Amino acid sequence: MSTPVEAIPAGLEPYAVLDKRLLAAVRGINILATVSWPASLEDRMIEEYGKGQYALPEVSYKTPDLSEVRKELAAIESEAGNDDPLGDYLRRTAESWRIAAEMLEAVGTEGVTAPSIQLYGKPGDAIPGSDRSNLDAARYFVELSDELGADLHDDDITANISSEVLRADLAKVLDDFFGTGKIAVEIDNDLTAKAAAGATRIRLRGGTRFSQYDRHQLLNHEAYVHSLTALNGREQPLLASLARTSPRVTATQEGLAVFAELMSGAIDIARLKRISLRILAIDMALNGADFVEVYRFFNRCGQSVGDSFHSAQRVFRGVPLTGGAAFAKDNVYLSGLLDVHTFFRWALKERRLDLLRYLFAGKLTLHDVMSLEPHFISGVLAAPRWLPPWMQHVHGLAGKLAFSLFINRIRMSKVEAESLSIGV
Repeated sequence: MSTPVEAIPAGLEPYAVLDKRLLAAVRGINILATVSWPASLEDRMIEEYGKGQYALPEVSYKTPDLSEVRKELAAIESEAGNDDPLGDYLRRTAESWRIAAEMLEAVGTEGVTAPSIQLYGKPGDAIPGSDRSNLDAARYFVELSDELGADLHDDDITANISSEVLRADLAKVLDDFFGTGKIAVEIDNDLTAKAAAGATRIRLRGGTRFSQYDRHQLLNHEAYVHSLTALNGREQPLLASLARTSPRVTATQEGLAVFAELMSGAIDIARLKRISLRILAIDMALNGADFVEVYRFFNRCGQSVGDSFHSAQRVFRGVPLTGGAAFAKDNVYLSGLLDVHTFFRWALKERRLDLLRYLFAGKLTLHDVMSLEPHFISGVLAAPRWLPPWMQHVHGLAGKLAFSLFINRIRMSKVEAESLSIGV
């Protein structure tokens, strides 16, 4: 969205100019497209792995030249300064894109690992407010899922919805929610994930069958978070970059999307297990496991041949397959969920539900929401036009969070089965 110069409050024009320069500089950076594998290679290797032929895939990448982009981003960092939260936001955002550019210029080498960890964190990182790590949390959810899994299979989860039927269904729901034509729903036969979302388009993988559970998850994760925050970002009068996911906001955005699944009942323990297994796999790769070893790990944990291959591929995107390197992006799903959940509980405790609404005003981090609060209050930054359905019912949200806030005080280590026998 383009904003007339006269509409920008006096004194803030330099930030608007820097924001436009930032968007122009990063226009050609596409992280996942640069590190992705050809669909034809994946199909062929999955067929071979299904026969027990476990050769390391041979993957080649096209290395981009982003030297001029890095220079411009470094200049924006310098000029943005940190005297105002707007400048601090621009400086941090430009820095994250510059690190991403450095990462992509190292594609195909172990040089991808360090910047990817800088952007997305690593499994051993501590959880804020806890003496546990992201790796500890991943192990916990995997163990819990394995203990409960035999009793939690849902016979009603049947993948009987074609991509064509789901496309038409989602298109109607989204037209009703956002307005006709705001978001197009398309089928993409080359998509490796089941679905992907942008500001104005959601793609579904062609030839795939979906369940009602998939539909619920797609709406709450992809549409009501990823697309919604992008559309709200496009409504911003000053910072157009709030419509684009920069590397530094990935953890909050993915964490918020998984949190949305949790709040809307669109997540189950099996989903938490899949997210957690990826973190364990990143840790394995960083500690020397090669692609085949990581593939076998997923397969032993109950994933199909195809799912195990795709899961291992996510860990090794853009890096050598021989071990000791990893693409760390999948670390953010669990760490981001834990951070967002903690933030929501903190905001409720402090009675700051206004901050929770600001979180949907664009592609923001938790830090941004806090630091930019004065500019939301003044109207320089616009409050979100759209909120997810589960955020529109504040009393229901507060009830869920208030219950979890209190229930977490109960120490399970001190609970005995006999003490739960009521009325005997």
